[in-house]
Amino acid sequence: MPTEADVQVKLAIYREFADSGRAPSIEAIAARTGLPRDAVLEAYRSLRAQRLLVLEPDGATIIMAPPFSGVPTQHRVESKGLEYYGNCAWDALGVLAALHQPGTIRSRCEQSGDPLVLEVGENGPEPSTWVYHCLVPAARWWEDVVFT
Repeated sequence: MPTEADVQVKLAIYREFADSGRAPSIEAIAARTGLPRDAVLEAYRSLRAQRLLVLEPDGATIIMAPPFSGVPTQHRVESKGLEYYGNCAWDALGVLAALHQPGTIRSRCEQSGDPLVLEVGENGPEPSTWVYHCLVPAARWWEDVVFT
């Protein structure tokens, strides 16, 4: 069951991603929430257990706060002058949905290597003939979510 600190920290993480396009430091989250660093670390552990965060082994560095990626990926999302990274093609669409903003997604086809550019407006993506295929069934994504 999420605690009040979990909710505060989760919201602060997403606000920092939305505002900057980058993973926040633990110090930024502590400052935004007013919580001590140890309480933020505890919330990180809890959010990881809830599958809401993926962390580096140090337990303090965010790799993923789906749909946002804390590390550069091939799935770049541009919106309102900022660049974000999605963890996968599906998450790139999720970034714009989370931001409630139009934008441009830039990625590549893994089969051909061809660049892919998709404009997403307020009513969703432009028409496309592309097919999204995920090799790993969704029920198994969290077995190795970084690979997936």
